This record gives sequence, structure tokens and C-alpha cells, in this order.
Amino acid sequence: MAHDLLLFARNFVTSPLQVAAISPSSRYLARAMAAGLGAHTGRVMEFGAGTGQLTKGLIAAGVAVKNLTLIEMDADFARLLTQRFAGAAVHRAGAQEAASFAAPGSIGAVVSGLPLLSMPDPVVEAVLRAALIVLAPGGEIRQFTYGPRPPISPEMMQKMGLVSLRMKKVWANVPPARVYAFRRTGDVAVS
Repeated sequence: MAHDLLLFARNFVTSPLQVAAISPSSRYLARAMAAGLGAHTGRVMEFGAGTGQLTKGLIAAGVAVKNLTLIEMDADFARLLTQRFAGAAVHRAGAQEAASFAAPGSIGAVVSGLPLLSMPDPVVEAVLRAALIVLAPGGEIRQFTYGPRPPISPEMMQKMGLVSLRMKKVWANVPPARVYAFRRTGDVAVS
């Protein structure tokens, strides 16, 4: 764990907008992000896998390592993920390239640790488009945020055809975080 903190801190100092957090996600946030996912979910793709804290939560929830596709831009984090999660597909790339690593409609859930609120709208849109290409019907995008509002703006949700579900607030995380699930409007009964 000390190695993770040092690696995370170094990457935060050198790339603060890319990392956008002061510490790795807690096991409590990982558990909240993985809630309801498991073997029945099928393949899961994680955007911004970092040191693998959310990945550990997915595995603990019952997602098989062989069903994980981890996308991480940072070379050090990608190397660490490859060592820690033998059997998972690890790709050093941006999340916008997700469709290069999975067939359309083949992913049961996309779990994201990306700092969407610190990204320009065109990048957020490209990330969401890539997620929606690979996402199976009925699948969802899980995203957490440290802020008081959803991590995807209402305008972007409308443009992308998404609805949000506010999930658990995780106080035992630094800083505290809120989990959201996003689905295509056609996959959710909207009243």
C-alpha cells in the first residue's frame, strides 16, 4: 500500500489534471462502485484503472479477472496493473480508444475513475461515445465524483442519451465521493 501511495503521489505531482485526486480510491469506494456487479455482469471495462483499487473491488464483487479490460494512460500504472492482475487485459491508452479493445455491445459495465469534471467537454464526449459503443444493451457506466453534482453535465447527458442514478455517498474516502450510474435512456423506464 505504501508503494501505491508513493506512486500515486508522484503521478499526482507530475500530472495533476490526469490524476486529479490526492490519494488512491479507498476500498469502501471500490465496494460502492462494484455494488450489484459480479459474475452475471460478464465483461467489465475500467477507465483510468490507476493502481487497481477499483479493480480489486470488482474482483471482490465476483467479476472474474479474465473478464476485466483495464484502460490506463500512465505507463507506471499500466505496468503495475499488468503485474497485479495477471489474466486481465491491460491497455495503455486513453479511454476514448475503448472501442479498439472490445467488440461493440460486448461489455456489461464500464467503471470509470476518470476525473471527468476536469476534462474538456470534447474529451468527455469522446470518452462517453467510446463507452456507449462497447456497452451492451442494459449495461451501465459507473462513475464517481467528489463534487455535489453528477460528474456528467445535464447537457452532455441529454446529448449522449443518458440518464443518471445517484448511488451511494462514500464518506470513508479521501476526499468523500458519490457514485453515479448512467444508462441509455432507452434502457431505463423514465417516469
